[in-house]
Amino acid sequence: MKYRAILSSLSIALFSLSLAGCNDNDNQENVVSTPKQPNILFIMADDLGYSDLGAFGGEIHTPNIDNLAQEGRLLTDYHTAPTCSPTRSQLISGTDHHLAGIGAMAELTPEHLKGQPGYEGYLNERSLSIAQVLKDNGYRTYISGKWHLGLTPESNAHAKGFDHSFTLLQGLDHHFKQAPSAFKRNSTYTEDGQIIPISALPDDFFSTNYFTDKLLSYLDSGKNSGKPFFAYAAYTAPHWPIQAPAEYREKYRGVYDVGYDAIRNARISRQKQLGIIPANFDAAEPIATQNAPQKYGKWDELTAEQKALEARKMEIYAGMVENLDANVGRIIQYLKQNNLYDNTLIFFVSDNGAEGFVRGGYGSESGFDNSVANVGTPTSYHYIGPRWAEVSAAPFHLWKDTAGEGATTAPAIVKLPNQKKAEATNHSFASVLDVFPTLLEYAHIPVPQGQYNGRAINTPSGISWKPLLENKTDTIRPANFSFADELHGSKYAKQGEWKIALQGRPELGTGTWELYNIKLDRGERQNVAQLYPAKVQELLSVYQKYTEKNGVQEYNAK
Repeated sequence: MKYRAILSSLSIALFSLSLAGCNDNDNQENVVSTPKQPNILFIMADDLGYSDLGAFGGEIHTPNIDNLAQEGRLLTDYHTAPTCSPTRSQLISGTDHHLAGIGAMAELTPEHLKGQPGYEGYLNERSLSIAQVLKDNGYRTYISGKWHLGLTPESNAHAKGFDHSFTLLQGLDHHFKQAPSAFKRNSTYTEDGQIIPISALPDDFFSTNYFTDKLLSYLDSGKNSGKPFFAYAAYTAPHWPIQAPAEYREKYRGVYDVGYDAIRNARISRQKQLGIIPANFDAAEPIATQNAPQKYGKWDELTAEQKALEARKMEIYAGMVENLDANVGRIIQYLKQNNLYDNTLIFFVSDNGAEGFVRGGYGSESGFDNSVANVGTPTSYHYIGPRWAEVSAAPFHLWKDTAGEGATTAPAIVKLPNQKKAEATNHSFASVLDVFPTLLEYAHIPVPQGQYNGRAINTPSGISWKPLLENKTDTIRPANFSFADELHGSKYAKQGEWKIALQGRPELGTGTWELYNIKLDRGERQNVAQLYPAKVQELLSVYQKYTEKNGVQEYNAK
């Protein structure tokens, strides 16, 4: 693995040099006029952590995604909802997920909220689809991958404006076609609205590879139409179960034998070298060995057998991420070969932070062999767990489905049409809600307000990034802007440099509202709620206004 260490060092040097060279004159020369309606490629990974990519300090080999960063721009303060379907609803609708119908994930909605406005469990009728707007204005629209916004013919991607769609309707599935015969598979694939039986999938099906195959076939089918495209690559990797094609299972053998903290600290060090975080950033202290009742353990306290299993899980996870990168490379190569690349606006993001919770699993009773030797194969079923999630989310606090920065901060890269070199990394707050107006502004389409084609809609609430991406401003929000969210009982509100947070799982916090100065302490290490009670009350008012505006109801109501 020495070549990986060398490659990592070279990558840091290249990124540092390219970003350091982004002075004002360079920026002005690099901003080019965009075509009237550029192609749009939106790539979303699933549960990819903030530090997993090379461009964000990771040791995993991701040259294709990293190259997008070297020709585009990193957004280091890009925020999502705390989990997948809420984020996806905000991407597609441009509105808060409570307004869009995903006030809670459908599979995690308690009985007292089922059927309530905003908690329908699917993208509701008040939500306007970005695909529909683009289609109505001359775009070919395609999606391949995870939908997770409705199971019925009325709520699937085909009904929401996509010309061609191959989608997994649920939130996850086995990554291979093959699975133990005793395993009860609860997943549905559709193509253009028609159900595709799992038996009809090719024998060599692996989710990331096949989703790419389908998207490329859609792009190819319309390349001579004279119309621009909107292509949404909605991958299910590296979401659990942790599985990878055979050729990716040995690439990281031995890399993670050094344990959680060594990998995490190395990532944070590289993030500082790359300018992702300030040199004086005080990273979040691992919590999984402290507050969590499971006491997941420090590396040195694990047995040899436990270390072997933990390291192997992360080796497979890294292989999944490298395979994801290779498939991104396939799409980029197709665009270049067909003279489409220069005219394409490209986004790469994750849907939320790293997954740290184990939400149940399968063992021998379902036919799985979860031995160390079998990790990553079609007959295994594993999660990376909270300790590796803390590594993946570095340098931030907590993980997916919490109110920590590690849940809602995701890697984001944007490359403009005709852009040839990196723009300076941007550290201002950005939201998935901003994607909707950004895409429409680049497509020269006004954002619909209140109504669309005679039906009432929720007006998209984000702010276009276009001025920021074209170096006309460093930030699109005022210094004292406010923002809030809630999911599954986890709540937070931000105003300016302050943030309050209440964890839905009390063992992951103090059980009450915490206060952080995220300008000085984005690692959320110093809870200063007792020192500034008036500031807590001020932000509670922000949160209350958010709940009233967006119809948020109490998740844990008795």
